[in-house]
Amino acid sequence: MTYNVSDFGAAGDGITNDAGAIQAAIDECASKGGGRVLIPGGKVFRSGALILRSYVELHLEMGAVLKGSDHLEDYNLLKSPSVAQKALDVPTYENCEYTGRPSLFFLYAKDCEDVAITGFGSIDGNEEIFYGNVTPWHIDGSFYPRVPLLYLENVTHLSILQVTLTKSAFWTTHMVGCQDVLIDGIRILNNLRLANCDGIDPDHCKNVRISNCHIECADDCIVFKNTEGALQYGPCENIVVTNCTLISTSAAIKFGTESEAPFRNISIQNCNISRSNRGISLQLRDSGCIENITFFNINIETRLFSRDHWWGAAEPIAITALKRKEETQIGYIRNIRFQNINCSGENGILIYGDESYNISDIHFEGISLELHKETDWPGKYHDLRPTCRKITSAEGLYAVYVRNGANITFRNMKINAAPQLQEIRKKPVSIEDCKDVDWDGIDMF
Repeated sequence: MTYNVSDFGAAGDGITNDAGAIQAAIDECASKGGGRVLIPGGKVFRSGALILRSYVELHLEMGAVLKGSDHLEDYNLLKSPSVAQKALDVPTYENCEYTGRPSLFFLYAKDCEDVAITGFGSIDGNEEIFYGNVTPWHIDGSFYPRVPLLYLENVTHLSILQVTLTKSAFWTTHMVGCQDVLIDGIRILNNLRLANCDGIDPDHCKNVRISNCHIECADDCIVFKNTEGALQYGPCENIVVTNCTLISTSAAIKFGTESEAPFRNISIQNCNISRSNRGISLQLRDSGCIENITFFNINIETRLFSRDHWWGAAEPIAITALKRKEETQIGYIRNIRFQNINCSGENGILIYGDESYNISDIHFEGISLELHKETDWPGKYHDLRPTCRKITSAEGLYAVYVRNGANITFRNMKINAAPQLQEIRKKPVSIEDCKDVDWDGIDMF
C-alpha cells in the first residue's frame, strides 16, 4: 500500500517544515504492517529529523526533493538538553577524533528490519548552514560532529536504491552495525571543498553489497569504519564493492582511520577513480586489523590538493599502520592483494608500518604506474596523518616506497615517470627496514 505524504498535510512548497506530516505517513505505514511512503515529484519538502521504521520503503519520485531544515533545533531528534554546538578549537584536518555517535540527525533508523530508501528523487542535506571557516581550497564545519544525512544503526535487510544524496554536511550514509545491506545505483554529489562529508561509511557492518554508484565528495567516497562507540557490533566484514565511479578530495576507497575492530573478507573490483588526492588508502591507527582484502581491475587517477587541508599526497595506493597515540596497542595489516591496477598521478605507492613489521603479506600483480607533475602543489613528501609520530615524512619522491614491511611481492609491474621527474628516474624504488621484499618482472621506463 502507498502512503502519499501530501495526503497527510505535507505542503511541498520548499518553505514549510513538513517533518510532522512525513513522519505521520511513515508511522501510519509501519502501523499497518508496511508499504511505501511516497514523496511526490516536482516539489521540495523541507524537514528536520525523520525516523524510518521497519517494513517501510521511503520512495522519492523523479523530481522530488527532501531537503534539510534551516534550523539546528529541528535535527535534535533525541531531545538533547541543548543543540548549541561548541566552535572548533582546531581545524578538523588537525584533530577530528570521533566515536561515531552524533547528537543531531536527519534521516534516522535504529533496531529495524526491512528498511528501504528508493526512487530517482534526491535528499539534500542543506550543507550551507553548517559552514565554518571558508577558503578557496577547503570549507570546515562550524562544529564537529555535524548532521549525517542518513544514520542507520542495527538495521537488517537495508536497501538504498537509485536515489541522489547531495549537499551532506557530514558523513552521508553512516551505517552502524547493519547486516544484509544493498546499495545500488545511487549518486552522492557533495561539495569537494567541504570537510568530513564522506560518501558511504559501513561501520561494523556485515554482508554489504555496494554496486553501480557514482560518488563525489570530501573527504572519502567509500570508507570502512570500526568506531569506538559501536564495538558491540563486531567486525566490518563480508563486503563487495563493484562497478563504481569515485572522485574524492581525500581517499576514494579507505579503511579507517577508526579501526577498533577487524576489517576482513572485503573485495573491491571494476571501479574507476579520478581527480582524487588518494586512490586506495588503508589507514590502521587503532587496535583492530585489516586482513583478507582484494582489489581487482581498478583505474586510479590522482592529483595533489592543498597539503595542509587534505590528508594524502596523491598516492594511488597508501598502506599505513601507525599508532594514533603513544599508548595505542596497534594492530596489523596482512593478506592484501592488488591485481590489474592502472595508476596515473603525482605520487607513487606508499607502504609504511611500525617497527613490529605490522604490515605483511602484501601482493601486487599487473600494476601499471605512470608518474607526472600536474599541479603546482609541492610534492616529495608522505602524509602519515593521523599519528603520534611525525605527520609528514620527507623521504623524497618514489614510484614505490616501503618501510617496515614484511613479505611484500611485486609481479609484472610497469613503472614510467615523466622526463621532468629526474629524482624518480634515478631512483624509482626505496625499500627501508623491510623483510622479504620480492620483485619479479618489473619494467621501469
